[in-house]
Amino acid sequence: QVQLQESGGGSVQSGGSLRLSCAGNGYSYSRYCMAWFRQVTGKEREAVAAIDSDDIATYLDSVKDRFNISRDKKLDTVYLEMNNLKPEDTAMYYCATGGRPGCGRWYKPLPEEYDFAYWGQGTQVTVSS
Repeated sequence: QVQLQESGGGSVQSGGSLRLSCAGNGYSYSRYCMAWFRQVTGKEREAVAAIDSDDIATYLDSVKDRFNISRDKKLDTVYLEMNNLKPEDTAMYYCATGGRPGCGRWYKPLPEEYDFAYWGQGTQVTVSS
């Protein structure tokens, strides 16, 4: 059974940093796109960052130059390093995988929710001003 487990969330002040991790078992993710999404209650889930099978990363415009996604293929783990956090980054963060090797499409670099078969339970990130 494929399981994804996020960790690393927490509460920080504006300008602080957090590093999220997503580890999986029972599945080799190296051939697939892995992504981080976030969701605020009452709003749609949005893709924040994604990394494809060739380790090419794409980001939501609002997090570019602040967030960095990386993966360790040997450990089947994906990371999201978040720096200079802002209150608007407050959300539940989810990792996802199990779709296809590429992450985006020619008209949109970030993936959609329906691109992924497997999701973690989420980890809360709260940024106070």
